[in-house]
Amino acid sequence: MKNKVFIACDTTSIKRINNILKNTKSNKLKIGYKFGLEFLNSKNGRGFIKELKDQITFGDFKFSDIPNTCSSAIKSISDLKFDYITIHINSGFKALKEAKKAAGKTKLIGVTILTSLDNKAVKEIGFSKNVKDLVLHQAKLATKAKLDAIVCSAQEAKIVKKVFKKEIITPGIRLNSKRDDQKRVLTPNEAYRNGADWLVIGRDITKGNIKNNIQKLINHLDKW
Repeated sequence: MKNKVFIACDTTSIKRINNILKNTKSNKLKIGYKFGLEFLNSKNGRGFIKELKDQITFGDFKFSDIPNTCSSAIKSISDLKFDYITIHINSGFKALKEAKKAAGKTKLIGVTILTSLDNKAVKEIGFSKNVKDLVLHQAKLATKAKLDAIVCSAQEAKIVKKVFKKEIITPGIRLNSKRDDQKRVLTPNEAYRNGADWLVIGRDITKGNIKNNIQKLINHLDKW
């Protein structure tokens, strides 16, 4: 099976998105494209996504609200026909169930603790559990709600795999030691070894020469 990678399209520029689409094609990787609120809410973002054909699309909107609002928000983007969309597991079991029903054929991904947070940060928010215990607890809830996939750090992929048997998507992937605003990071090979099904990679691919960056990723993956 080809290594599966979502490219994070974190921009408001359609020109940049087209450049990413053009230069990330590879017969050695299965590529999907992740769009967040930044692009969806940009001037022509919604229309661009609606017209995008023959691509695997991931709407990373991280819905987090009361059940009715989550399900209504998901219905409001149903015309965009995303393959995947995200909801925060912290929204609660009822919201997850209603969102799953509203998602229809679109795969609903449960987001665990963001990879920009560490144990100190979750304690500041008010959680008493550490990150790994929280993610494990959320993975069990995602299983109970019959979600289609989970987003978690590659560092927690091993423990998530024990309780969640569907797709595991891991952001916080770096080809080098530069962390930017991420705290819990691993390399692509480490992530796949830990059980990731999909990697999410942004700046390491989209900054600089995209074709060269894709080749660096392929070379990295060829080593494992």
